Amino acid sequence: MDEGMDSQEINPATISSNVAAEVKPEGAENDDPKTNLTDEKDELFCGPQRKDTTKDCDDAASQTSVDCGSASGLDEPVLAASKSDTAQTHCSNGQKSKRSSSPGYNPVKTTCAAAPSSNPKLTLCLSDSPRKGVSTPTSDVEMLSPDSPVSKTMFVDSSAGKDHDGGACAEDSELFDKYSDSGCSAKEEVPLVAIRSEDAEKAECSGSSDMSQEAIGSPSVAFSESVSLVSHDMDRRWLGTPIDELNRMPQCAPPLSHLKAMHNHTVTVRTDLLREGEVPVSYPSKFKDVWEDVSVKMPCSEKNLFPMEDGGGFQSRWELIHTSLQGGFKSSLDVRDAILRYNITHAKKWDFTALNLLCTEYLVHPELQLLFDDILPAMVDLALNAPVLCTMAIPLLKSRMNHSLTLSQEQIGCLLANAFFCTFPRRNSRKSEYCNYPEINFYRLFEGSSPRKIEKLKTLLCYFRRVTQTKPTGLVTFTRQTLNTPPNWESSETLLKRLHITCEGTIEDDGYGMLQVDFANRLVGGGVTGHGLVQEEIRFLINPELIVSRLFTEALEYNECLIVTGTEQYSKYSGYAESYKWKDSHKDETARDDWQRRCTEIVAIDALKFRHFLEQFLPEKMVRELNKAYCGFFRHNADSKPLSAVATGNWGCGAFGGDTRLKALIQLMAAAEAGRDVAYFTFGDAQLMRDVNGIHTFLTERQVTVGRLYYLLNQYSSLMCKNCRTTRPDVSLYGFIYKGVSSPAPADAPDSAKDSGTSSLTSDSH
Repeated sequence: MDEGMDSQEINPATISSNVAAEVKPEGAENDDPKTNLTDEKDELFCGPQRKDTTKDCDDAASQTSVDCGSASGLDEPVLAASKSDTAQTHCSNGQKSKRSSSPGYNPVKTTCAAAPSSNPKLTLCLSDSPRKGVSTPTSDVEMLSPDSPVSKTMFVDSSAGKDHDGGACAEDSELFDKYSDSGCSAKEEVPLVAIRSEDAEKAECSGSSDMSQEAIGSPSVAFSESVSLVSHDMDRRWLGTPIDELNRMPQCAPPLSHLKAMHNHTVTVRTDLLREGEVPVSYPSKFKDVWEDVSVKMPCSEKNLFPMEDGGGFQSRWELIHTSLQGGFKSSLDVRDAILRYNITHAKKWDFTALNLLCTEYLVHPELQLLFDDILPAMVDLALNAPVLCTMAIPLLKSRMNHSLTLSQEQIGCLLANAFFCTFPRRNSRKSEYCNYPEINFYRLFEGSSPRKIEKLKTLLCYFRRVTQTKPTGLVTFTRQTLNTPPNWESSETLLKRLHITCEGTIEDDGYGMLQVDFANRLVGGGVTGHGLVQEEIRFLINPELIVSRLFTEALEYNECLIVTGTEQYSKYSGYAESYKWKDSHKDETARDDWQRRCTEIVAIDALKFRHFLEQFLPEKMVRELNKAYCGFFRHNADSKPLSAVATGNWGCGAFGGDTRLKALIQLMAAAEAGRDVAYFTFGDAQLMRDVNGIHTFLTERQVTVGRLYYLLNQYSSLMCKNCRTTRPDVSLYGFIYKGVSSPAPADAPDSAKDSGTSSLTSDSH
């Protein structure tokens, strides 16, 4: 991520194969490009981006979690046979999802190679406008999660062409489609090749189960049968409950009462005039000028003053913004000069290199003409319309408060246009009263020559083009939720819910209608306006309405989360971190609820960062993560209907140092306590998929409760981690749980352990 902005994930290519090595946060990177800028150039606006048939897999995984053997003499039972849960239920109305079902058991032949071969360069310009002579970059190759022994395998199947975009021939397929031709006939297909390491070949190509970290060295009678079952699962791309049997919105959404403002819910539109397909009307009718510590200080406030050049007093900063932005733009330098006129104290610090490169190196003349003649002027009009659109004082969602804020999509567009032109006062310094809030002005987006910034600008300009051409008609709700009374994990009698786990797909595409987890920074959005470009930042870019939360959301505390309902996806993308590419415009067809919000619910929960692997197994750290996940998953008075499933993945792993297997269990426990099933995306890590499904099947078949599982986690911390002299325990977490559940409980074990047949494993467990 950015300076001071820790990311929960890292670039897969930077992961060390040494399991004891410390993971370097992405924040340690500078803004310099890693490759020659001209080599990264794309045919951005002259047609949909070249389709990568090798599907990019998000690397939200942690450091490798490899067992060191059973030095203590503890035998680890093998993985229980994984199978689908046959006692499935549908949404309360019995409806199925309208989208395609989960990938079934359809193994695809792949080619194993010891080293990647270079792919042919493809030129896919669909525009009549001339190119700025640059070669197209070769296909990006993403690494798998380092947590998997198959750590450098690219899983490729027939769905790879989907990438993160749906189809290749979207109706609204490019940022500047005014000058493009239609059609996709020019698409060329790259051969499907799975690039594998030597270890991967042994594990995946031979069908061997030796690579399963939980199926090693057990003398169990069931060993040969389990090896056969694990081998059978080697080609599976998903396990557990079929994804279409999990609950989704709107079918499973609780009934909504009439939308109205309340003491804990601010609504900025006329609810009596809310109509489907119509642009909401702002409320109140006239701008309410509020300059207080509990509200956003708006750029159009009369109290937003700017010192006169001659030192003779102050002038209205809003008037200066008006004058500067309405002067018109003919180049990126004009944009820079306009912004600096009302941000003069930063004139020597702010750098507009990325914006200048976009305009001089990436866009051809017709695209530049459209940008400066149409898009930027429309953005100026939208920004300067703030006193008409954003008439109500916008409350700050401060720490330790439960409050909701509902804005119209048009109001959000206005606020983000102001963020683009850096008009928000008191928000450019960490020394102001907003020091505990994320940055909102986009000045850091314009700096540096990194290709990341170019792709971010492309993605956001796609959004601004869309909302200025056609006014959006929906609402978005932002809710800060505080968990004041966490569950008693030790005494919980809750059983684990259903699990669908897959090494393919993404949270945003395949988890539609579910509660989608944002692997958040405590300053929501992380480095979205800076250098960061991993899970959270990508989600904020393709759903830009999320970015406005940075305007009013204070840093999240240990028992808080941010829930955002109704944002729209505007862009398709491929890649991750350094390989991220804006592809084309996306038409979001997600259904709307009765409040005219898209049925897309995203929850931002921030995980702890661990410098040392064993630190995360401390009881207080595990409780913190359990409570944080539960805070995001539970809902008040939500027992009338089944809640939607949680769509998540390797939360808090990667640069944050979390162990994927522990984090998976923590999320399964929290979701169960909140009454939700789980759809888990391992982002290409098939071994993690098999391990998590195996332990989930084992625990559910034996009806192990959340409380008993919590006891086992604490036993593992006490017996295996507390006095461990190495970087990792000799006994794996899942192996310990298998043994603990399978062994008879000793006489001095706690009642919860006895009830489940759980052993304390030693008599001196205290």
